[in-house]
Amino acid sequence: MRPESLFPLFADLTSLSGVGPKLAALLEKVFGGGRVKDAVFTLPTGIIDRSRRVTIAECGQGGASGLVTLDVMIEAHVPGATLKQPYKVRASDESGFLHLVFFHARKDYLMRTLPPGERRIVSGKAERFGSEIQIVHPDLVAKPGEISTDDLIQPVYPLTAGLTANTARKAVRAALERVPDLPEWIDPAMPEAASWPLWADAVRAVHAPRSAADLEPGNIARTRLAFDELLAHQLALKLARASRKARKGRAFTGSGEKVRAVIAAAPFTPTGAQVRAFEAAKGDMEAATRMMRLVHGDVGSGKTFVAALCAAHAAEAGVQTALMAPTEILARQHAAVLTPLLAAAGIRVVTLTGRDKGRAREELTEAIANGEAHVVCGTHALFQDAIAFHDLGLVIIDEQHRFGVSDRKRLTAKGPLPDTLVMSATPIPRTLTLAVYGDLDVSRLDEKPAGRIPPTTRVIPGERLDDVIEGLGRAVAKGERAYWVCPLVEESDVSDLAAAEERHLLLSNALRARVGLLHGRMPARDKERIARSFRDGEIDILVATTVIEVGVDAPDATIMVIEHAERFGLAQLHQLRGRVGRGDKPSSCLLVYHGKLGETAQRRLEIMRESDDGFFIAEEDWKLRGSGDPLGLRQSGLPDYRFADLAAHASLLPIASDYAKLEASREEPLQGPRGQALRTLLYLFERDEGVKLMRSA
Repeated sequence: MRPESLFPLFADLTSLSGVGPKLAALLEKVFGGGRVKDAVFTLPTGIIDRSRRVTIAECGQGGASGLVTLDVMIEAHVPGATLKQPYKVRASDESGFLHLVFFHARKDYLMRTLPPGERRIVSGKAERFGSEIQIVHPDLVAKPGEISTDDLIQPVYPLTAGLTANTARKAVRAALERVPDLPEWIDPAMPEAASWPLWADAVRAVHAPRSAADLEPGNIARTRLAFDELLAHQLALKLARASRKARKGRAFTGSGEKVRAVIAAAPFTPTGAQVRAFEAAKGDMEAATRMMRLVHGDVGSGKTFVAALCAAHAAEAGVQTALMAPTEILARQHAAVLTPLLAAAGIRVVTLTGRDKGRAREELTEAIANGEAHVVCGTHALFQDAIAFHDLGLVIIDEQHRFGVSDRKRLTAKGPLPDTLVMSATPIPRTLTLAVYGDLDVSRLDEKPAGRIPPTTRVIPGERLDDVIEGLGRAVAKGERAYWVCPLVEESDVSDLAAAEERHLLLSNALRARVGLLHGRMPARDKERIARSFRDGEIDILVATTVIEVGVDAPDATIMVIEHAERFGLAQLHQLRGRVGRGDKPSSCLLVYHGKLGETAQRRLEIMRESDDGFFIAEEDWKLRGSGDPLGLRQSGLPDYRFADLAAHASLLPIASDYAKLEASREEPLQGPRGQALRTLLYLFERDEGVKLMRSA
């Protein structure tokens, strides 16, 4: 149950004074939600500083024009001769006079607000119009005793059509009055906490910036709130992990015979990183708790081989393995790699996708149901109701960020307490590993198989495209094969990106070569046919969109041309380059850019030229992108933080993680005064649902 102390924050915006349904709908747009809490959690985007007090005479001297605040005496009202003419209010101080100008004015309202013979504090943009000074629609009018110097510095919030700055400010101000004093969840012994304000004080402080510096992520109040937010998420992850560890799983043990057979059949010597990752996973599988492990590494670091060893261990224990991939091409490619490796151990691999129909599908589903199929590679088709496993013990999910939590749950529900191995071909910076995968055990594949020669990377301006095509022709004549990547499928009125279809036509006409075309709009059967033809050497040049980023593998391809390279993210460029350089032949990657390079695009291409280390590139990509959507991981579970900026607050994350780990490891977490305070924290940041969700994952 949500603590009663939080009820005011979770109340509807319409509970605030002056906020009706129509206004609430506008506020919901800019606050990202329709509750009081959403207003409180919306940070100011800037400030308006009205603290500059000047005289009327100074306004007219030019140097003091713009936004000013004046203490004036209201002298007289001068209505326009017609409704279309402006309504003026004459005001003065000891240095001169000016006019406050209003259009479509209501006289009765202005007489009450600006009564002749009384002083008013007025703020707005002062301008000279002809021979006189005027302020059109002053945006602050107050009695001298009603306003303090602090009131003259006002926060600015996001706006939408129909919502004024003053209205947004009033709504936030009303919401802040509902902020409760909550029990402290941070141990006072934490050095960082020594100078931090209390939670409620920090919230009020971030909404009362006195200067531009107060809007920065490093501001002490914002830092406190960022830590709270990170702590809530990390605590949810750690509680989920502790809950999973406490639940019984199945201990999968074996003789090691099948694993040794797979290693012996492999055409290479496993890297130290592959061995370490498998040993860690094997330890998880042999334990009586459910495995939840992430294996992530560089392109070509050998995740599929680690998967093969885990599947062999599962087979030794007498259980089946399901490997779920996001695309049919990738599912079939995994099967093509696993089949020869596992056949040596007598392990049968099958593939099941949406394409399999009729009698062939019936035979596959029967083999899966009776246990004759030991390893099943597939797409979403694997967790359809009609698919029943004999005894599913290991679930391997490739590129897991492409699947929703419900997808993973439906697949793991196909077996009694199966272990789960998650694989990612994107090396993930350490900061993001904590932020996204804090509930998983993590293995990094940070070594490449021996004998591989890193591709030579060159950056080439688009003006030299003819030279690139000519050189490609020479390479193909020598028996080399190449990828040519374009960002779009068709020409567009709003984009000048090179179109894959146009490039396919150009290369087909310009070169004596077999040129294939692959793009995302093709039917799955055609994609598979083209990918297989390229893999088997029947196509010399494959022109493709980024559909090849994951899943199209031709180990003997040696050239990668990426056109409009400046439009790609760093991680994606590295993924694409990883399609070549997989054999023992020298390979090259040509990054063709068009137009003048921006600073960030130039840095991305420089990094690509400098390094082939996926983990280094991931860290650099993280720095370049900041916290907008680092590595495109938003869909993979990166929280939508309101206070925390992962780029600016990266140093807080390990502290929050360690603190959460300590609290989650207690015999009775969330009990006692500190535990109850942490429970409040989870509900405040709505991580309570996250805990429930992850417990059922």
